[in-house]
Formats: sequence, structure tokens, C-alpha cells
Amino acid sequence: MNELLLLALVFTILTVIGMPLFAAVGLTTVLALFLIDIPYTLMAQTGYTSLTPFPLLTIPLFVLAGRLMEVGGMAERLISVATSLVGAYRGSLGLVTCFACMLFAALSGSGPATTAAIGSVTIPAMKRDGYDVPFAAAIAASAGALGSLIPPSNLMIIYGLVSETSIPRLFLAGIVPGIIVTGFLMLTTYIIARRRGYGGGGDPFTWGPFRQALWDGKWAIGAPLLILGGIYGGAFTPTEAASVAVFYALFVGLFVYRQLTPKKIIESLRFTALMTGLLILLTPTLAFGQLSAFYDVPTAVEDAITSVTSNVILVMILIGIFYIIVGTFMESLAQIILFTAVFLPLVTNLGVDPVLFGVFTVITCEIGFLTPPLGGNLNVASRISGITIEQISVAVLPFILAYSLGLLILIFFPEISLWLPNLVYGEAKY
Repeated sequence: MNELLLLALVFTILTVIGMPLFAAVGLTTVLALFLIDIPYTLMAQTGYTSLTPFPLLTIPLFVLAGRLMEVGGMAERLISVATSLVGAYRGSLGLVTCFACMLFAALSGSGPATTAAIGSVTIPAMKRDGYDVPFAAAIAASAGALGSLIPPSNLMIIYGLVSETSIPRLFLAGIVPGIIVTGFLMLTTYIIARRRGYGGGGDPFTWGPFRQALWDGKWAIGAPLLILGGIYGGAFTPTEAASVAVFYALFVGLFVYRQLTPKKIIESLRFTALMTGLLILLTPTLAFGQLSAFYDVPTAVEDAITSVTSNVILVMILIGIFYIIVGTFMESLAQIILFTAVFLPLVTNLGVDPVLFGVFTVITCEIGFLTPPLGGNLNVASRISGITIEQISVAVLPFILAYSLGLLILIFFPEISLWLPNLVYGEAKY
């Protein structure tokens, strides 16, 4: 127990002083290996095995596909489709942002990438339309987080690898909660915009402009149909689907919309390299997770929580609060790898489906995207809008409430998330 307290203290100090997370976790892991006299080769072995799973290729490929679709003109077409639907309502541009983020989320797999793709267009438009800038940035940041919930999702891929859960089932399980959360975000946007008198000057909905926008954006809308349809139709695996998405984005951007240039392709490759550099966290965090088994941390956590309550709803709420707090200062990738091994055995013993817990984990990570000081989506929205993270952090609070409501609905009504994967694949046996 003293060793655990020492490791926790060291990790906390290294994190607080600003050391990069992979280094903080790595040094703590090395100290743990020293304390229990395990050869340091464990780190090297874990580093090799953590980066060899073939499905890991899915992450950089989806990041690249999403970026190519953004700079190749697909994001603009999706925004046009959304505008033709809700352009005349109060808070129309905010509603367009939420709806367009939901559509683009089915292309990118990443929360910050979705925020950048849609927010770079809609935040300046909302500023010109008289929106308060922090509110406009908060809409884009919160709706952009849908990129990690609506499939394909990079965080679900990591969770699936760590927990050995079916990735296609996870993708299906995220669809309905993603639509519900989108509805809450749009409702929040509408209420605030109505009180402040924003927007509502667009053209009323008519079928003609909508059909035209739909026709112009057919190649963009076809992307998620191709990706997800191919996966669930059995044509290809999620990794192969990511490869197909890259080639589709290149084809549409180069030969259909003709907005892709060699410079944009090189920039997309650079963006992908920077985004997927986060995978460096895999080695130290997986090694740290393995060591938690040596210290019997999962059993200790289970005993501690069940001594307070064994009610599955209360346990999930407690874990959710913990995840949200941790998400304020820890990368979502590390959060999933470190704590899935700790909490998954506990919740499965209480009868929680691992697929449901995966969706639950991703929603808590989305809230982490919106909370300082880390707040990945806040940083992206801050750069686009030109205001400080502190200003956006206040404006984003109602949207965090929307995500929290979605999380509570998932906890109380788990069948909302599970019915679609159970319908397609049948009920899983664990």
C-alpha cells in the first residue's frame, strides 16, 4: 500500500509540474518496476506489443481521411445541407454547427478534428451574424466532441483494443446516444439563442434548396454510407474501411470537387502525423496498466466502491464523476488505457455490458474535451475564434450539462445504446 501511495504521489507531482503525460506515466512505471524488482525489459516488450495490433492503423487512416475531406470541400457541402434544413430558426447558425458536426463526425473519428473542420467555417459566420464570440466558440467546441462518439471513433477503437471488445459493436452502440446528445446540444443552442435574440434570418425550409444542397453534397453524404455500410455489410473490416475512406477522400477531392492540391495533401499528412503522435502514450500507459494487476489495483478499487454501494447505477455515476475530473488534466487516450483495466472488471461483475461501458467512457472523455486546463476542443475553438480558453470555458458550461444529461440517460436506460448492436449481431455472451 505504501508503494501505491508513493507511485500515486510521484505521478501527481510529475503531472502538476507540467511534464508531458507519456513521460510522467513512463517514469512512474519505471519506478514501479524498480520497487517490485521486475526487469525493465517489460517496457520494451510492452512498447513492441502495444504498437503491433493491426487495427491501430485505423486511427491514422481515419484522421487522414477526415482531414482530406475537410480541405477537399466535403465539410462545406455538409454545412450547406444543414443550413438548408434549419436556416430560418432562431439560433440557426448554431443549430447548423451542431447538425453539421454530427454529419462530419461520421467522417473524422476525432473530436478536435471535427471542431476544426466545422468551426473554422461556422464560428466566423456566427461572429458576422452578431453572436457573442465565446458562445459561438462554445457551440463549435461542444458539437465537435461528437466526433468521438458517432462512428467511426478513434477513442472507441482504442477502448476496443484495450478491453478486447468488438469494434463494430462499439461503433453501432454510439449511433443512438450520438443522436440524442446532438438533440440536447441543439436544444441548448436554441434556448440560449432565443433568449439573446441570435439568428433566425435565414430562408424558411423548402424542398427545392434542400434537394439542391443534398445533390451538391451527395459525395460527402455518401462517405459515411460507404464506410459504415461496408463494415456492417461484411465488405471490409474497420481498418480496411479506413483505407477505403482515404482513397474516397482523395478521389472526391481531386476529381469531383477539385479542391485538393498537392500542398493541401502534404498539409493533411503533416496534420495526421501530429495527431497520431499521441499514440506514443500507448507504451507507458499499457505497461502501467499491466503493473496495476501486480498491485491488485482492480480488486482494491472494486472492494472500495462496493463497500460503499453495490447499486450499479450509483457505481456508474461515481465512475463517471471520477472520469470527468480526471479528464480535465489527462489525455483521453491515456484515460481509457489506464482506467479501463481498473473499472471494467468491476462494472462487468455488476452486469454492465462492456460495449455499454465503452460508450459511457467515450462520453465522459467528450466532457473532458470541454474542460480546462487540457480541453482539446477548447484549444481548437480558441485558435479559430481568437479568444481565450477561459472565456470559452464559461460559455461551454450549458453544453457540458447537455452531455451530462446524455450520460445519465445512458446509465438509466442502457438498452438505448445496446439495442442496435444486439439487433445486428445478436446479444453478446460474456
